[in-house]
Amino acid sequence: MSAYVPSVELIPRIERGEIHAIARLISRAEAGIPEARAALAQVYRRAGRSHVIGITGVPGSGKSTLVATLAARLRARGSKVGIVAVDPSSPYSGGAILGDRIRMSDLAGDAGVYIRSMATHGAMGGLAQATLDAVDVLDLGGFDAIIIETVGVGQDEVEIAKASDTTVVVSAPGLGDEVQAIKAGMLEIADIHLVSKCDRSDANRTLTDLKQMLTLGAQTAAKPEWRTPVIGVCSFTGQGFDEFLTALEGHRGASQNTDIGRRRRLAIAAFRLQKTAENLLIERFTQAAAGLRPVFAERLRLRESDPYSLATDLLAASLK
Repeated sequence: MSAYVPSVELIPRIERGEIHAIARLISRAEAGIPEARAALAQVYRRAGRSHVIGITGVPGSGKSTLVATLAARLRARGSKVGIVAVDPSSPYSGGAILGDRIRMSDLAGDAGVYIRSMATHGAMGGLAQATLDAVDVLDLGGFDAIIIETVGVGQDEVEIAKASDTTVVVSAPGLGDEVQAIKAGMLEIADIHLVSKCDRSDANRTLTDLKQMLTLGAQTAAKPEWRTPVIGVCSFTGQGFDEFLTALEGHRGASQNTDIGRRRRLAIAAFRLQKTAENLLIERFTQAAAGLRPVFAERLRLRESDPYSLATDLLAASLK
């Protein structure tokens, strides 16, 4: 068995783009190993150059196939591409169900593409807890574009807008009321709207509906600095991907040294701070409450008090 390499010693290897070092530190971040936090702190300070693209949308919209096609197009332009595919957790092992990797198998032989599947472990909002740490590690590893594909749980996947430089919302024709499926929060977070599977005959209706809704929203917006485009694409034929890449470049340009970019980066920083603090608080509480919980639970079972009072007392006792 090989000796444990301290996490901080992995940093120079990550900067050289060594995949084994990148994978090892991401694994430690995902496992929540405290020893890795000093290294992840250094990684964060040195990162910040990559274009982070968030891809979200309802299940069945073809996100994974779209991500594979987008990565191939970016590679053709000479960019190194990192992909963090957030998958549902297995109910048996707790690990990621690797559906995304299966769909991206054509990219597996490309040394300029790194694909990481990551289980949600019950986290809400479409992201796993270590997603942003993984993005930082890939950033430091020299990946020009990093694509985050969310798990595809539906309308509550709005966290991706606070974790990516450009948020792409994907919808598809034939899923019932397409606009109804994405309008609760999803419509507002999109920097780019994609309608996938545009080789289908019913795609024009979805494109028209989305454009009409965005036009109504633009009339009430105060001097928007970026007009959200609606683009029809087909991952199998490549239809619309040139326009999609142009929109990605345009949004990144609009976010550089502008008010919209500064507001976005501040929102990302605030989200990162909040999530990190929440994770540390939960970890600290879980450890401290382990010995106290059975005593409080017994009091609750006997109905000597109520859940709210006992929970307040448990928090106070655990977080002294």
